[in-house]
Amino acid sequence: MKLILNGNINVYYIQTLCMIFFPGEKFGASEESSPTSPVLSLDLFEKDDGIYASVKVLLGEKSAEAEKFYPFSEYHDRDKTAKLACGAAVIAACGELMGYRPSWGMLTGVRPSKVATELLQQGLSKTRVKKILTSEYFVIPKKAALATDVAINEQRLIGTGDLKKDCSVYVAIPFCPTRCSYCSFVSYTSPKLLSLIPDYLIHLAEDLEKTFAKIKELGLCVKTLYIGGGTPTILTADQLRFLLGKIATLTDVFALEEYTLESGRPDTITAEKFAVAKEYGVTRVCVNPQSLCDEVLHGIGRAHSADDFLRAYDIARESGIPYINTDLIVGLPGDTFKSFSQTFDKILSLRPENITVHTFCVKKAAEILRQGSNVYSLRGGDSGKCVDYTQLKTQQEGYLPYYMYRQKNTVGNFENVGFALEGAEGRYNIYMMEEIHSIFAVGAGAVSKMVDYRPKDGGKPVIERLFYPKYPYEYLKDESTAEKVAAMEAFYRQHEML
Repeated sequence: MKLILNGNINVYYIQTLCMIFFPGEKFGASEESSPTSPVLSLDLFEKDDGIYASVKVLLGEKSAEAEKFYPFSEYHDRDKTAKLACGAAVIAACGELMGYRPSWGMLTGVRPSKVATELLQQGLSKTRVKKILTSEYFVIPKKAALATDVAINEQRLIGTGDLKKDCSVYVAIPFCPTRCSYCSFVSYTSPKLLSLIPDYLIHLAEDLEKTFAKIKELGLCVKTLYIGGGTPTILTADQLRFLLGKIATLTDVFALEEYTLESGRPDTITAEKFAVAKEYGVTRVCVNPQSLCDEVLHGIGRAHSADDFLRAYDIARESGIPYINTDLIVGLPGDTFKSFSQTFDKILSLRPENITVHTFCVKKAAEILRQGSNVYSLRGGDSGKCVDYTQLKTQQEGYLPYYMYRQKNTVGNFENVGFALEGAEGRYNIYMMEEIHSIFAVGAGAVSKMVDYRPKDGGKPVIERLFYPKYPYEYLKDESTAEKVAAMEAFYRQHEML
């Protein structure tokens, strides 16, 4: 897709707006020269009382134009006003051209509830926040209500504690039994790479020792611990005991606010593994069917059946681990409203404490793209109906929406939402998404986020990231943990957080 931009414009923001209407489009040189690619021209002018944007979009012989003006206000600085003007003009022009109104309007970021949170923190009422989202950001009313509800629930759970002394820890186990066709996470499935697991765990244990030692030295309090992947329950019961046992020597696991083991794939779950998890203080596990339609599961490369999930769920419930999360995906290839609603009704009948509903998203590295599948969808087919169904049914069954995020190239441009029974919310998800305290991550592909959430100057949160090597065989050779823990201390001293 070709962009012609004049003025002080955030190019990435315009690209993400365009991808709402032209999913899967790219913005490289080859796309600029293609006669079949869309072309968008945008001019931005700043006036004394506000910002004016003019847009023209072409697609073949079709074209549409729009002009928008946003005045400066007490709620928005210059950059936000410019984004509003650009967003309104692009949404209007592209919407007219494509005959489509995106449900999230001009909100393109990972955290659609962020705007609601900022407005609520300015003292605006829930009703006023929803009105601003619909009138200024063109969010449809039911999504504005969802974003506001999530923002309120998040802030209630975050509370007002000493966030500068709080932190969480993420432990990466980047191995899976098979690779899903839509997956782009760092996860490895070949026998050769799986043979690295024993050495990987030893190296991981050494890095965990150094990381927890620095956390203790800095006087930080570990609130939540999340073991993710990949599929951590690909480990044998003995390997899992080694890992959880090591962690138990480094921190008081029974004092954690939440301790999650991302078990994910039902075909890796056994009663013995969950007995080990319960013994070492795990309080939350994830048993993820994605779908309970065997044809859909087979089509996306999952090696388990619906019956395998039900068996694994029973094991999780009988283990005594108090909180179970189940992940579902709306819009999977081959899924329909009928099959998805049957899946969702069955999940509700099991009464898991958490239900996370994702919208099918295709990343550039996903195998499904190399298969030649046409997976991008502007309107999303049955997906919108499925998403609405989950939000209506969870409300009826007493679940609250407590965190939400969005990704690029989701079918229908829909969202991912975590629902929970009251008191059973997944805290790590909120802390990670809202970036309110540091998340120290260890393992291949792991990324630590050091956060100063409330700087002394009252500005925006300050975030610095530390990256481990992406691949397990690179990680086994990595000796950078000492540098990383030194960087942790330097950040906390620089920002006067000790």
